[in-house]
Amino acid sequence: MDHLDQLEAQSVFILREAYRKLKPLAMLWSLGKDSNVMVWLAKKAFLGRVPFPVMHVDTGKKFPEMYKFRDEYSKKWELDLLLGDCPPVEEMDPSLPPAARSAARKTAGLAAMIEKHKLQGVIAGIRRDEQGTRAKERVFSPRGASHKWDIRNQPPEFWDQYATPHEEGMHIRVHPLLSWREIDIWRYIEREGIPLVDLYFAKDGKRYRSLGDADITSPVESNASTLAEVIAELETTKTSERSGRAMDHESEDAFERLRVAGYL
Repeated sequence: MDHLDQLEAQSVFILREAYRKLKPLAMLWSLGKDSNVMVWLAKKAFLGRVPFPVMHVDTGKKFPEMYKFRDEYSKKWELDLLLGDCPPVEEMDPSLPPAARSAARKTAGLAAMIEKHKLQGVIAGIRRDEQGTRAKERVFSPRGASHKWDIRNQPPEFWDQYATPHEEGMHIRVHPLLSWREIDIWRYIEREGIPLVDLYFAKDGKRYRSLGDADITSPVESNASTLAEVIAELETTKTSERSGRAMDHESEDAFERLRVAGYL
């Protein structure tokens, strides 16, 4: 097995463990590269079909290309798609910086979907290498009744043994891509032929490395217009993957405050 085979096998094992232990279970589908890889892995793990719903927590501010992709591939992949809206930004914590306050709408939207569908497990496509706060995560990460993340009280995970504590109102976030790196994601996409939103590929000297809401996400300078060129670029770049995310340039603790409150 090469490196990608090992990552794939680990993720498939995590997805099957989540399906065995947590019901009801759903997968977050943000329409970005990581969540598309996650859907692909779920199809592999369960003989070609995803056996649980996928959820899109919709802010109403995604790029048109993302909505087009969602409508097309939810049908092609035969996904049980659940759509949820987000409350207005005026209802979010006014002490947050502007971009983080806008992003906080997804936290509230996700909480509402978890409660509506009484979910015990939510699969999310975060990776440790993306951002320092996410590096503190576990593969199976418990969230309390208020959906909050207690960073200092996470269960140990030795020898791929994952705890699934359950108390009234709590749920488990499951992270099958936690050990993957950005370049692993791209190499796997190339190997498997996984479809993507074309905003990831350069046009007029710019491309998006990370996709979010259109009003708080910016492209980076790049001439990488093919999978091979994106991978070659990532092998030498010193620029952060999330450099185009406005909230990552705000106060140092803003992202961790969102994560503690239940952000994706």
